[in-house]
Amino acid sequence: MSTIIVRQTGSPIRRPKDQRDTLKGLGLNRVGRVSELTDTPAVRGMIAKVAHMVRVENEG
Repeated sequence: MSTIIVRQTGSPIRRPKDQRDTLKGLGLNRVGRVSELTDTPAVRGMIAKVAHMVRVENEG
């Protein structure tokens, strides 16, 4: 399976609890933190939910 690298660019402060929990599920909890994840539809959905706080660094 391919992997994607996700970097957190925004703060979860003053965000809904479900978005903060989604960041934790992605392995992110601080601005600048990077996580390498398998590219699955579930992970893509989580990224889409918090797209305003994360950036996909590398797909491949």
